[in-house]
Amino acid sequence: MVINSQSIVGKIVAENYKAASIFKKYNIDFCCNGNRTIADACNKKQIDENRLIDELSETINTKEAGDIDVKLFPLDLLTDYIEKTHHRYVEKKIPEITPFLQKVVSVHSGSHPELIEVEQLFFDSTKDLSAHMKKEELMLFPYIRLLVKTQLSDGKKPQTGIGSAATYIEQMEQEHTAEGERFRRISELTGNYTPPEDACNTYRVTLSLLKEFEEDLHRHIHLENNILFPRSIQLEQQLER
Repeated sequence: MVINSQSIVGKIVAENYKAASIFKKYNIDFCCNGNRTIADACNKKQIDENRLIDELSETINTKEAGDIDVKLFPLDLLTDYIEKTHHRYVEKKIPEITPFLQKVVSVHSGSHPELIEVEQLFFDSTKDLSAHMKKEELMLFPYIRLLVKTQLSDGKKPQTGIGSAATYIEQMEQEHTAEGERFRRISELTGNYTPPEDACNTYRVTLSLLKEFEEDLHRHIHLENNILFPRSIQLEQQLER
């Protein structure tokens, strides 16, 4: 894979997810705002463009055993993977993180008032994320699987209650952007999840869990915005011809 200044950030990560670690290092959003060139991203962050390209090239060209190349997954398998990996992760972690965060707020918000906003942001995120995932599981993903089934049988575009994949996906991407903004704010409020000097073990664990949650969310959104959604729209358009 050849990377240059006009390469699109999201497409680079779609081709090889190992590039995500480099973008994270330079605080470049590759999921919600992945539709930017390397040049644009570097200009905004005042980053040495050539240095970034060199690091990306070195990272993606390093082969590791056991790498999963999800971009080669059939679309129906990719929807299953997202559900069973990322949706289940969110469902498992919300009830784990919530009581930790509540305890930290009750004990430390006097000296760290920013924790009150962190708690509210996380609460809003969990509510909206849960509703968002259900819309995908009950509406969008079944339709994508039907598109794949129809393609295999050489049929025509199936009728659906969601209108079109493109229209519904636009709504999903807007919701992704909202979640990305929430966690950007949480990261900002916590100094990129850095425990203060007076942090107890529960405080430290909570920040670690929030950081892990955000990292999984980034990969989750990336798989949908940069791989699943564009390919689904393309397939729907092919069946309309």
